[in-house]
Amino acid sequence: MEKIIRFTIHDLAKITNHRSGEIKFGEKMITIPKDVDSIDFLTTCEAKYVLFGIPEDIGIRANFGRPGAASAWDSAIKSIANIQHNRFCKGSQLIILGQLDVSDKMQEVEHLDFNDIDDRFKLSQLVEKIDKDVSHIIFNIIKSGKTPIIIGGGHNNSYGNIKGTALAKGKPINAINFDAHSDFRIIEGRHSGNGFSYAYEEGFLKKYFIFGLHENYTSKSVLDIIKKIEDRVRFNTYDSVSIRREKNFDQEMALASEFINDDFFGIEIDLDAIPNIACSAMTMSGYSVEQLRQFIYYFAKNKNAAYLHICEGAPDLGEEKNNHLIGKLIGYLVTDFIKSNQQIV
Repeated sequence: MEKIIRFTIHDLAKITNHRSGEIKFGEKMITIPKDVDSIDFLTTCEAKYVLFGIPEDIGIRANFGRPGAASAWDSAIKSIANIQHNRFCKGSQLIILGQLDVSDKMQEVEHLDFNDIDDRFKLSQLVEKIDKDVSHIIFNIIKSGKTPIIIGGGHNNSYGNIKGTALAKGKPINAINFDAHSDFRIIEGRHSGNGFSYAYEEGFLKKYFIFGLHENYTSKSVLDIIKKIEDRVRFNTYDSVSIRREKNFDQEMALASEFINDDFFGIEIDLDAIPNIACSAMTMSGYSVEQLRQFIYYFAKNKNAAYLHICEGAPDLGEEKNNHLIGKLIGYLVTDFIKSNQQIV
């Protein structure tokens, strides 16, 4: 996994705020020693969860979105390091692998214009390169017997998560996506809006459920495509649950679970589903943070939950004085996942 910039014990010490009488996650989380092979370490380490960051927003740019999601990993890891290590959740359950090295690609996109056809093609090519790196890393984490927790970047990285998991498991997997958008758009070159459709077309994604689609931002063409393959791709809408109240949130989670939990599945979280969260497609209407946390806790307790991916949050687009809040939110979601998932025997 040569494309990884490892997170060191010195990096961890710099971001952990030590306080007398307290123990922080940063004092207990595990880093991989400098001269030790990453895969060998993951295979033998007792900790179950592996934190992995993807500090990019190239897929978002290719999808006409606002850049900024590259900053989520840095914000999240600083917040996670300062969570209290206690009987409810322990930092020693987490290995910090590090972040994908995308610095050269991020420099390249600074001069590209997504409105230019040639530049859009270049952006898609860069996303494809990231796809390969992400799928390779996720494959190795899962083959080592660990559960990846992926943070940062655009939702284009769902493709690499699904492909890597499917290859490690030796068969296609399912996915549940908490999202205002389907990300099941046409095959037109890779970007953040078609990670799931590419994974489906290439045989890595078996069944897919989109939880909380916003009716105003789902095209007729996508709805028509899903209708034709509803035995494998289903959805509910936020509007039907929270506005018209035709459906119940808890019952919808149960129905979605029944659809995807017969095999390994990934839990995909797009923060643009939550109101007033700084991201590429920020919304004023949507599910609450509490409902999102309940959602993660509900699905993480299933033995087939293979990974957690939290994406699209963009601290760089947030209020300057409170741009740490997205990292803090991600910290809550990570610990909710661990608290629920660790109960599985």
